[in-house]
Amino acid sequence: MNIIDWLLDGDAYVRYATRKYILGNSDAKLKELKSEVLADARIKAYLSDVADFNAVLISGHKNPGLPIHKLIFLLDIGLSTDVPEIDAAVRQILANKGKNGMYNSMMNVPVHFGGTGKDALSWALCDAPLMLYALLKAGMPYDTHIRQGAEYTFGLQRSNGFPCHGSDELGKFRGPGRKEDCCPFATLIILRLMSGIPEYRDSKAADSAVEALLYLWENSREQHPYMFYMGTDFRKLKAPALWYDIVSVSDCLSHFERARKDNRFHEMLDIIESKANPDFQFTPESVYLKCKEWDFGQKKTPSQWLTYLCVRILLRCGRIGLGE
Repeated sequence: MNIIDWLLDGDAYVRYATRKYILGNSDAKLKELKSEVLADARIKAYLSDVADFNAVLISGHKNPGLPIHKLIFLLDIGLSTDVPEIDAAVRQILANKGKNGMYNSMMNVPVHFGGTGKDALSWALCDAPLMLYALLKAGMPYDTHIRQGAEYTFGLQRSNGFPCHGSDELGKFRGPGRKEDCCPFATLIILRLMSGIPEYRDSKAADSAVEALLYLWENSREQHPYMFYMGTDFRKLKAPALWYDIVSVSDCLSHFERARKDNRFHEMLDIIESKANPDFQFTPESVYLKCKEWDFGQKKTPSQWLTYLCVRILLRCGRIGLGE
């Protein structure tokens, strides 16, 4: 069986994403399948969670239960603001626009970590770019809702990536690293934001951020800024693509010609491709416990969503064709 045929034999949300983003089917053609996606109990649960977007206090981003990660997952499937719960989430994000066009989340950084110890609407570079990216994915007008925050964010760039940085409400908080180091996760999600903005996708700023991630890969034995490693755990296949791992980083880099021409990036792709079974299906090697109801929440059998993610990466990079 062709790998695309296998994806089209999967759950409705996998079929929907495959038809929309790999095969290029129109929304009109996918109307009936979309109804099937929205009837999925897991999708309904995610929609219910994102509709009350500000209900969860942000204490860390390696958590698939956060509304922002669930919202981006739903948008990645191909759903948008014509779904009422997604529209409600987007409106709540827009309502929390703050200084410099940055979107706030409810956070609480303890005093012993340099924060105020109080719940406060605030932002950090490991959070606000995700909001901007979600708004971009949801089709919000760029000039009205995204440009100011994006340009402010990109203006914080250093030669080695983006720093650990936050709003005044977070006090003196900074993550567990040297001040001069980049934050690899912030650099990753800001580069992902750049990938969706044509004027930045091929910019020198994007090239510099691509180089920052590839440098960390090249020097993964020595360079672990802010305790972000590119070691054994990083190289395990995992979904959804929400954290700092080989699938997430490769998915982001695959949008940039600068990366697609770099041998260091192809080393990552070699690792991903080597993990396919003889039918070119991919099995999770690490999982989020909160995702156990999904096929990527187990490590025993191939996952169609993980396979979809890996296939899209390899297609973008010309490593495989649709007929394989």
